[in-house]
Amino acid sequence: MKQRIMAAVLLGAVVSLAGDSGTPGWAADTVGGRGGQVIKVTTLAAAGPGSLAEALQIKGPRIVVFEVGGIIDLAGKSLNITEPFLTLAGQTAPVPGITLIRGQLCGKKVHDVIIQHIRVRAGEAGHAKKSGYEVHGIDHNGAWNIIIDHCSLSWATDENLSASGPRFEGHTLDEWRSNTSHRVTFSNCILAEGLGQSTHGKGEHSKGSLIHDNATGILIVGNLYASNRERNPLAKGGVQAVIVNNWISNPGRAAIHHGAVLKEWTPHPFIPSRLAVVGNVMEAGPDTAPKLALFTNLRRSPLDLFMADNLAAGRDGQPAPLTSGEFTTLDARPFWPAGLTALPAAQVKEHVLKNAGARPWDRDDVDKRIVQAAVERKGKLIDSEQDVGGYPSAAPAQALFKPAEWNLETMERLAGHP
Repeated sequence: MKQRIMAAVLLGAVVSLAGDSGTPGWAADTVGGRGGQVIKVTTLAAAGPGSLAEALQIKGPRIVVFEVGGIIDLAGKSLNITEPFLTLAGQTAPVPGITLIRGQLCGKKVHDVIIQHIRVRAGEAGHAKKSGYEVHGIDHNGAWNIIIDHCSLSWATDENLSASGPRFEGHTLDEWRSNTSHRVTFSNCILAEGLGQSTHGKGEHSKGSLIHDNATGILIVGNLYASNRERNPLAKGGVQAVIVNNWISNPGRAAIHHGAVLKEWTPHPFIPSRLAVVGNVMEAGPDTAPKLALFTNLRRSPLDLFMADNLAAGRDGQPAPLTSGEFTTLDARPFWPAGLTALPAAQVKEHVLKNAGARPWDRDDVDKRIVQAAVERKGKLIDSEQDVGGYPSAAPAQALFKPAEWNLETMERLAGHP
């Protein structure tokens, strides 16, 4: 039986479904934790018996479900995924769902992981400005067969969501690509309000998503990028990616962009990236640079680019440039995942509005505010979670997980169960 991510049944689907996971893309055949043991998270404690941290470290295929809802305070630490074959099913939590604060979720050299309906509100966690406290919402380093679907990630001091890893591990291009992140899908997420003048050692660092050098098989689809200064997303050198049906609201200095850095590639020769950018919408906001283009290629970086059916509006509501910089234009898509059918750009905002983020049927106040600001084109770049009211709070909730109410192949709730 094919596994279909719960996103497919929420208020319509941005794409037709394919593969074992139900989400299209090169990661579509990941099994996650399907067929493994069901692990119940029974406490909101950051560690210890019954915690999410404990569940992530259990070996073997596993489906992690929740008998608690509320806030997990990571106290400035990371939750690390080191064991493969994991489905993390935040949709199973009772209202208000699961929110991680003051920390990040990351995986290194791990594979076959599906993460759904989790919120990560990283924030400064009490650290001083430019102190070097650099955390993502979710980051995968040298990982493969990864699906991050319907998650809400905000207030990172590095990127909100990234696919990274070593650039040049091995001797050949194929080895470089197999040893960094590959076969990764980011779908239906809210990626918002990366912190600017915050705790990153470099200073200003409000970023959405980074696709690192030589990452391949990357699909970024159906996401809301809201009020990040840059990297909405950024692809670096040698990347192969499809960026489709995303809504980019109030970008600061860059929306979608690409750039390879010479000193990072020396002495290796540049490998051209190949990107397909289709059916995306950019809407400038109060913090958007004048005349910002939807897509920018930096430093004449080697790039083969296919673009089709994208929309961009400036702060005055008039059409904005679609491209900036020099690149090689492709007349046909260089690649395309099986089962992926893009929505027309004119329909993207409405779809993303209804579907993006963790538990869109049950959005928390942070997501409600971010989405409303995007609708009204009143978003703002921020430097601290304190600029927008600080970390969320929620009363803890408990409810037994009842397997009979769920399809454990798909992690969809069965008909007749609220």
